[in-house]
Amino acid sequence: MSTSIIPDLSTKVVWFLTGSQDLYGEETLRQVAEQSQEVAASLGAAAGIPVTIRWMPVLKSSDAIRRAMIDASSDASVIGVITWMHTFSPSKMWIHGLSSLTKPLLHLHTQANVALPWGEIDFDFMNLNQAAHGDREHGYILSRMSIARKTVVGHASNPAVVVQIADWTRAAAGWDAAQNMKLARFGDNMRFVAVTEGDKTEAEIRFGVQVNTWGVNELADAVHAASEADIDTLVAEYEQQYDVVAELRKGGARHDSLRYGAAIELGLRSFLEAGGFSAFTTSFEDLGALRQLPGLAVQRLMADGYGFGAEGDWKTAIMVRVASVMGAGLPGGASLMEDYTYHLTPGEEKILGAHMLEVSPSLSSERASLEIHPLGIGGKEDPVRLVFTADSGPAVVVAMSDMRDRFRLVANVVENVPLDAPLPNLPVGRAVWKPAPDFATSAAAWLTAGAAHHTVMSTQVGVEVFRDFADMASTELLVIDEDTTIRGFQKEVRWNAAYYRLNQAL
Repeated sequence: MSTSIIPDLSTKVVWFLTGSQDLYGEETLRQVAEQSQEVAASLGAAAGIPVTIRWMPVLKSSDAIRRAMIDASSDASVIGVITWMHTFSPSKMWIHGLSSLTKPLLHLHTQANVALPWGEIDFDFMNLNQAAHGDREHGYILSRMSIARKTVVGHASNPAVVVQIADWTRAAAGWDAAQNMKLARFGDNMRFVAVTEGDKTEAEIRFGVQVNTWGVNELADAVHAASEADIDTLVAEYEQQYDVVAELRKGGARHDSLRYGAAIELGLRSFLEAGGFSAFTTSFEDLGALRQLPGLAVQRLMADGYGFGAEGDWKTAIMVRVASVMGAGLPGGASLMEDYTYHLTPGEEKILGAHMLEVSPSLSSERASLEIHPLGIGGKEDPVRLVFTADSGPAVVVAMSDMRDRFRLVANVVENVPLDAPLPNLPVGRAVWKPAPDFATSAAAWLTAGAAHHTVMSTQVGVEVFRDFADMASTELLVIDEDTTIRGFQKEVRWNAAYYRLNQAL
């Protein structure tokens, strides 16, 4: 019954566009085409690049450049373009094309050869291999027109270059997902909470995502319409995939609660599929006719690639969906997360993260336990949920906050670590991590930034992918990592405040 909506990134296409002009003659242009095809093929064959790199014919005129950019912008399969000025492509030729481009752009500053054939260099060679100043011309017009882009420098065979391009393609896939995202809010935000609020209209302008609200009883109707046969099938799937506690199994005292949890998943999944939604929110304060707060269903839907935010937090739901797409095909996962409580033994500081119920099992390779326990809030029946601990290893937690005149992303590089001891009385999905550069600096910087308490945790992609995504969205990103100091972070926050205030349209 589980259906993943995490895309196969090989179906996403990046166009490789090479710039030149008619000045150099047919022989030179033939070599430009051959060599640019070789570069594109090299990138397309690189194991780390998950998308399809498609070489396009060499661009030699303003009309051809404009046509290519319009075509790339209108092709739903294209998530971005890579540009390389193999020879010298005068930048005025690119003005109308760049003005028409609506997809992310990567400027690759490279050349066909790695080492110079010193004894063979003549002026024909120089005319052919002049990206060294052809790309500088291109960089000028990109900067003059304030075109957001990523610049990557080096030969296409260099693993460091491949990693940078791979990160950018994943960010472009995330950007594409945001542009096509519909998010369903079931009910409103948790009462009196500030950080989960935000400007939904600005979110659509900035990220492309449509955020709208449906009454929770519309969801309840879909839940209560689930057939007994479908519930039987889904419960059997649960028993195959998880360690289901005895009281929830068939014949157990609370088996009906598991069946209702399955009905929630069936109803929620059918509602999202029918509406074309790839993200959603719920709130324990607004459950209407639902008998349980959705726990198990939310966990499984996140593992299938849906974005989710608790307590109506649609901004976090956006980031969970984006992170799931950016990490497609990589080990690990993406999940709603929340810094809950601290281990403050000097020198051993850690953060214990969890949520009421809704942490994705994609963070763990262990076989989860399917259990039922009281929730204590919401006034409904005890909800079923998956219990596990996130795998150890590198991760990043990212929050989105509405700062009135802009959205702010804050990312902290962290390391998930094993539990110090079992947690028999905390039956939820959870993670324990050490934040970079250290606990005190991380927490102080997070608070200085006004970052949200809900985050997305990704164990699939690193902070550079989120940096590329923020650049595509022209959105502020503050990073807390090994190089962070409080004094430097405070200065960056102040500088950013001035920059983004001045950068607003009048």
